[in-house]
Amino acid sequence: MSISDLIDPITAAGGPVTLSAHETWAQGRAVYGGASALIAYTTAIRAFDGLPPLRAVQATFVSPFGPEIELKREIVRQGRNVAQVRSEIWTDQGCAFTAFFLFGSEREPNARHPASTLAHWPGLPQDNEALSTERAPEFLKQHFEIRRAQDQRGPGEPTVRRWARLKDRAGLDSISELVLLGDVLPPGAMRAMQRQGPISSINWSFNILDPEPETEEGWWLSENASQHADHGYSSERLRVWNTKGEQILDGMQCVAVFG
Repeated sequence: MSISDLIDPITAAGGPVTLSAHETWAQGRAVYGGASALIAYTTAIRAFDGLPPLRAVQATFVSPFGPEIELKREIVRQGRNVAQVRSEIWTDQGCAFTAFFLFGSEREPNARHPASTLAHWPGLPQDNEALSTERAPEFLKQHFEIRRAQDQRGPGEPTVRRWARLKDRAGLDSISELVLLGDVLPPGAMRAMQRQGPISSINWSFNILDPEPETEEGWWLSENASQHADHGYSSERLRVWNTKGEQILDGMQCVAVFG
């Protein structure tokens, strides 16, 4: 199944939707977080024409949901330059996913400070080892290609960095691709875990640094790094670069780390 199978059922009207591709995007009992975010984002942009470029997202993963969902969306505020849209996924048990999408028109810049370059550039995807996804969650196995982007293996510095791309990107613009892909890696805290156990994303907040991002052949360099892990949670920084080494996405996430 392609990405179109996930988002084609979404219409401008919102309301009840059946996700025929639900099982291929599974991550344990839940739907992969990036897929949940893409469903909500697609709901927003199909409902409201003429939105400016996406600048920022604040999302919360409330509970798992099945193929039968209801999509709700509203413009919370429409200003001269900025529009804020709430988009949610509901089930008969209540709200399962909620997100605020901030869309903003370009302004005359009054500050310029480029993002720092990555200190240890891993080389391009073709220069790195392809990784097997056979033992990975269903969504990763079905829909993504992954390549190594760091020498580290196993426990150690709590950072996970990989090249990733969708196997089938047909019909997907680059911003939608980033929304889908930005949460693709496990948390960096997995390298600091004392024993194997389940992990679960609780929320996700990110900024888009380039409203018209480009990369070669669909490859994006993704990184999850734990800034602090204790008490059953990890605060993670998420970053994404293109193949030129330009940072495109900057975000944070709270992850539950179970014993």
